[in-house]
Amino acid sequence: MALPLSLWIGLRFTLARKKSQILSFVSLISMLGISLGVLILIVALSVINGSISTLRGEALKAVPHVTAGGRSVEEDWQELLSELKNAEKMVAVAPYIVGDATLRFQGANVFVQIRGIDPELEADVVNNSSRQYQKLLTELGRTDNGIILGVRLASQLGIFTAADVSAIALQSLIRRSFNDAASFNVVGFADFGLYGNNTVALVNLPAAKSLFEDDAGATVRLRMKVEDIFAAKEIATAAFASIKLDGAIRNDIELETWDEAQASLFNALNMEKYLTGFMLLMIVMIGAVNIISTLVMAVSDKSADIAILRTMGASKGTITRIFIIQGMVAGLIGTLVGAAGGVILAFSITDISLAIEGGLNALFPGANIYLISHLDTVISWQEVAGVSAAALIISFLATIYPAYRASKVQPAEVLRYE
Repeated sequence: MALPLSLWIGLRFTLARKKSQILSFVSLISMLGISLGVLILIVALSVINGSISTLRGEALKAVPHVTAGGRSVEEDWQELLSELKNAEKMVAVAPYIVGDATLRFQGANVFVQIRGIDPELEADVVNNSSRQYQKLLTELGRTDNGIILGVRLASQLGIFTAADVSAIALQSLIRRSFNDAASFNVVGFADFGLYGNNTVALVNLPAAKSLFEDDAGATVRLRMKVEDIFAAKEIATAAFASIKLDGAIRNDIELETWDEAQASLFNALNMEKYLTGFMLLMIVMIGAVNIISTLVMAVSDKSADIAILRTMGASKGTITRIFIIQGMVAGLIGTLVGAAGGVILAFSITDISLAIEGGLNALFPGANIYLISHLDTVISWQEVAGVSAAALIISFLATIYPAYRASKVQPAEVLRYE
């Protein structure tokens, strides 16, 4: 099948050996600029995605996928618990109480969040797969007055072995009622993630009820683990909508998802991602500016050819499409090369950083140079497609003005001097 005239001539102009070395150089620079911009943008977004994924995993060690509270939950949590276990896309459900308190050990005081849990159910709903953590929950279930401390919290208190600590609810402390203090035996130390190791302690649910008896805000809530954390709100809402209490659906249930509980953290990370992407997109725009320069020079160089085409019957639209195609070839090649290079580099950036690290340490013995090689990269194919589409759109917009100028070439004016 014959190619359209504008496409054939546009490819001919692009692939033909250029008389001007400057034109060839600028054309090459425009493709390299777009390739480099797309490559860096894909790698940067993949690294940021890996960082967000790592921080999300750390946060979910202490924060539940979904939390349900409210009067209905407080009054009928046992009935809700049995119903929710069978809900669609619901992995596990467990009750808990959380309240603010102060822990005291040998004169050291630390303000913490004490969470009362059911150790048996908590083992299914928690996002910590460590066997040691599972053993600690089993041990906590066997100890009525047991407590599990975050590793950094234990370090702050100076506890490194089994010990007894005293806890006072914040409400009791405000009222200066020190008679409500409870004694707990430390059964071990756990990793509650990057954001919970210095603030979280676990006790049994009955012990927490007794400790926070006078705290109106420390009520029984339900902690839920769902199959898809990004659809946690929808799954929990659908699960509660199918449950009737006393023959009616209660509307006073308050749901809070993991991203709402950690909104400040993940909003900041997403904002950083968007700003980084926008700034790196400027590299692609620089490549697009070079496309404009290349096409403007090409229009001047091919003015006689344009005039001949016009005298042979080519319309202004045909001339416009010829130079749009010529510019889009550079944008397309640059985008494809940059996208392929970005994906390959994102997949292997950890190995590359380790190789650079080893080379630098071999070159400078004793320098102990360490790169950020422990962060995983997460490639989002939607983002790769979005970056590639943005690069192609920018390339297309860059061709419009030079192509418009080419369509305005007057054959009589050009051929008069030929």
